[in-house]
Amino acid sequence: MAEPLSAILASQQRLISEAAEAFPHQFSACTYSLGYIRQAVYLCLTCAEGRGICSACSIACHTDHEQVELFPKRHFRCDCPTDAMRNLCTLHKTCEVENSENTYGQNFQGAFCRCGKPYDAKQEQETMIQCLDWFHESCLNLRERPPQDSAPKSEGASAKTVHNSELNTEANETASEVSSSGLPPPLLTEDDCDTLICRSCVLSNPTLRRWAGTEGMIMVVRNDMDAPWVPIGRSSEDIEVEIGKNPDLGIGGSLSESGTNQTSAAGTKRTLDHSVAGTSEGTHAKRPRTDSTDQASGSTNEAPFAKSACIAPQQPKKALEILSSVSSNPPNYDRGAGDVFLTDGWRSRWCHCNECLSPLEKHPCLLEEEETYEPPEDPDSGFSLEELGLRALQALPRDRAIDGIRAFNKMRDDLLSYLRPFAQEGKIVSESDIRSFFEEKRASQRAQTSER
Repeated sequence: MAEPLSAILASQQRLISEAAEAFPHQFSACTYSLGYIRQAVYLCLTCAEGRGICSACSIACHTDHEQVELFPKRHFRCDCPTDAMRNLCTLHKTCEVENSENTYGQNFQGAFCRCGKPYDAKQEQETMIQCLDWFHESCLNLRERPPQDSAPKSEGASAKTVHNSELNTEANETASEVSSSGLPPPLLTEDDCDTLICRSCVLSNPTLRRWAGTEGMIMVVRNDMDAPWVPIGRSSEDIEVEIGKNPDLGIGGSLSESGTNQTSAAGTKRTLDHSVAGTSEGTHAKRPRTDSTDQASGSTNEAPFAKSACIAPQQPKKALEILSSVSSNPPNYDRGAGDVFLTDGWRSRWCHCNECLSPLEKHPCLLEEEETYEPPEDPDSGFSLEELGLRALQALPRDRAIDGIRAFNKMRDDLLSYLRPFAQEGKIVSESDIRSFFEEKRASQRAQTSER
């Protein structure tokens, strides 16, 4: 049964809106000339060179190719105009040499996660979360692995999250989303954490390793191989400290992991305070007062030491055990432990003593939020081809506009005449038939031009 005209028009308008949402930016300029920047990167599977292209080239140069969106990568330059790609870039006409500073991991071979599986948006059931690589929730121990024979939804699972965190050479915010594939919610959702830092990145940075499992630096752990996975570090209640001589300065105080019922003779337990609560992002963490004097001697010799005293919270024993284990005996299986999920405001909570700050300064993204390049907005986004054509026609001089309308009407009449036999014989019009029509038109125009 034929659709009413109103339904066809509504469907067309919906497609226009979807196109405007999917492609809101201009794609008229390659980002190669901008150098090495943090930008959205795409992998072209059709070209199969294992290189990355910018968002503009993904549309202008590779629009009919199979692609995988890798999302933002730091210090990355578009490979499309280089001699590493066999297809010429249509936006950057000069062929450039290969980008020597780009870093290519397994994502550029179409493999993802520590399990090394390819990503298929139509088949994937789990949300994937980004650090340097993309990780399945099950490979992060946030949920049980979905059964292999379970049928995914036709539109695929919730794809890789748009916000992403990449440490070492990539770090920024990300959110874990509940998969839309009908699976139960994971242990941590987007409301629980802001950023993922994978095990490899944690182990490579002394400060991250020291803070893992503390408040706001959530780790997923279990007591033994048969026990369920549980998160630690959600709040200060996960960790307790025994008060010694001066726990705030970390001098002489003994510390204890929560969950024990024994009381040490060194002092009584209290919930560990948030070391840098109330500090704003980009500012130094709270430091102990430096004007206190030694009551016995009246001297101020401890003031310089207090300025650089470490206020990092005590690390849970379980976190120490896991990091020590995976460091000395790296897991040979795809599911591992040692990943850290940071909660909102994590940049404001770092200790700024020399020992903690130095490893963080090697990766400025851990201290300050960085910008990601976005192409300019497309002013024509949201308009149909008909609307754009009418706008262009109105901008032409009257005589040229009339000539354009006549040329359009002639082409329309010729196309209808060409398609009429197909309708009479009930034949299907193929892409090659349409291409043949326009080839004949171009050949006719060339012949007319040469006769003049």
